[in-house]
Amino acid sequence: MTELLHHLLRRSSARAPHATAVIDDGGHMTYAELDRRANQLARLLLSLGVRPGDRVGLHLPRTADALVGVYGVLAAGAAYVPLPLGVPVSRLRTIATDAGIRVVVAAREEADRVRADLGGPGSPVAEVVAPHEAAEWPGTAPEIAVQPDDLAYVLYTSGSTGNPKGVMISHRNAVSFVAWAAREFEVTEADRLANHAPLHFDLSVFDVFAAAWAGAAVVPVPTTIAAFPSVLAEFVRDRRITVWYSVPSALNLLVSRSGLNAGDLPDLRLALFAGEVYPVPLLRRAMELLPDTRFYNLYGPTETNVCTYYPVPRPLPEDCAALPIGLPLPGVELCAESDDGRPAGVGETGELCVRGATVMRGYLGDAPRTAQALRPAPDQPDIPAYHTGDLVTQDAEGHWHFLGRRDSQIKTRGYRVELGEVERALATHPAVLECAAVAVPDDEFGHLIAAFVVPREEVAAARLTAHCRSVLPSYMVPWRLRTVAALPRTTTDKIDYRRLKADMEVSAHAQHR
Repeated sequence: MTELLHHLLRRSSARAPHATAVIDDGGHMTYAELDRRANQLARLLLSLGVRPGDRVGLHLPRTADALVGVYGVLAAGAAYVPLPLGVPVSRLRTIATDAGIRVVVAAREEADRVRADLGGPGSPVAEVVAPHEAAEWPGTAPEIAVQPDDLAYVLYTSGSTGNPKGVMISHRNAVSFVAWAAREFEVTEADRLANHAPLHFDLSVFDVFAAAWAGAAVVPVPTTIAAFPSVLAEFVRDRRITVWYSVPSALNLLVSRSGLNAGDLPDLRLALFAGEVYPVPLLRRAMELLPDTRFYNLYGPTETNVCTYYPVPRPLPEDCAALPIGLPLPGVELCAESDDGRPAGVGETGELCVRGATVMRGYLGDAPRTAQALRPAPDQPDIPAYHTGDLVTQDAEGHWHFLGRRDSQIKTRGYRVELGEVERALATHPAVLECAAVAVPDDEFGHLIAAFVVPREEVAAARLTAHCRSVLPSYMVPWRLRTVAALPRTTTDKIDYRRLKADMEVSAHAQHR
C-alpha cells in the first residue's frame, strides 16, 4: 500500500496521465499536469531553503492551485499548514509563529497583502510565493526521502485556552483513513468529488486524497456560491458531482433550501456528512429528495481523522431519534471511560477514547497538552489513546452513539443538562429548519438555556416553547427562544456557538440593566 500522500498523485499520474484531476473555473487539469506543477513548486520551495520536516503555510482559495500547493509542499518533504482565508490577521500570525512557518504559498493576487500582513518583526515568515512562480522549474519529482511517520500536515483547531492548537498528522495517519475511505465508498476514476471543505478543515483530506487514490476528479466548490442554495444545487448538477462530503448544515442547505425536487441530482451517488449532529427530521427530508443517494454518518475529531462510520439505512426506522456514529474503522479501537475511570459497559455513558493508526502524533510544540490528550484508556493501560471529550454509549449491537460533549454539559436549577438534547427536541418540530442552544451564565440558576431557530415557515416563538414543554422536562425548556434568518458559521461551516452565546449574553445584560 502507498503510505505517502503525494505518492497517491504520482501513482495516478503514471497510471492515467490524461485523466482529469481537478475541475475548477479555470477548466480541467490532468493528473500529469497536477503532478508536474506540484513538482515545480516543490523545487521552488527547496530553492528557498525548505527542508524535510519544515512547515509551509498555504493561503489559497479552493481552486486547482490549492491542490498544487498541497502536493508541492508534500513533494518537498515538508508539511502543509493551511492558513484560513477570511480570518483576522492576528490569528494567522499566531498560527505562523506557533508553526514556525518561514515560507507561505499564496494566490498571485494575494501575495503582496499576505507578505505585508504576515512578515515583519517578530514573524518567522520570510518568503511568500505564488504557485505560478514555479513555472520555470523542472517538472520531475525531486528526490526527497520521506517516511510514513513523517509529518504531512498541521491543522489548527480552537483550543480551550483561547489559543489555537496545531494537530500534527503524519502520512501514515492520513493514508490509513484515505485508503479505507476510498475502498469503503468505492471511489473510482469515474467519480467527481466535490471539495466543499477548506483545507484547514479535516473533511478536505478525503476530498483531496481519496480522489488521488482512485484517479478521480476533485471539483472545488467556489466560496462565492457555497452560501446560495439554488446556485449550489445547480453547480452540483451541472458539474455532475457524484460524491459530496460536508457538515450536515451545508448538506441541508444544498438539499432542503435550494428548491430541489426528488431526483434533481441524478449523478450524486454518495452523501457523506460529519462534524455536527444531523437532526433526523432534516435527514429524512434530504433522503426523500435524494432517493438514489447513499448516506453515511462519519465521526471523528481532527485528532483522529474519521474513526467511526454508520451507513444510514433506507428507510430510516420510524423510532429513530438520533443516528448512531456507528462502528470503528478497521484497525481503530474504541473504549468509553466512565466517570470512575473504568471501561463503560453496554448502555453506560463514558468519554470516548480512540487508538489506532489514524490518531494524531500530538499537538505541535505542546508536550503537556499532548500528554493530557494522549494517555492510556482503562481497557489497555499501557497504550496511549486519544481522549475525545465526547460522551458516548455503546448499544447491544456494537454501535456507538454520540451523546454530547463533556464541555457542553451545563448545570441549571441543580440539574445537569446536555444542550444537544435541547436541540434534538426543537428539531422535531416541523417548522424548524435549523436550531442551536447555548447556555447563558446566571447568578440565581447557574445557567439559563437560550435557543436560536431558523424556521422553515413562519412560526411563533410561543409555539416552539410549547413544543419544548411537551417533550422536555421544565428545567430544559429554553428560557429565551429567538427566530433568526440564519445561524452564524465558523470558517469550517460549523455553527458558531461562541458568537450565539455572546449575542445572547449581551441581550441578557441589556435586559437586566
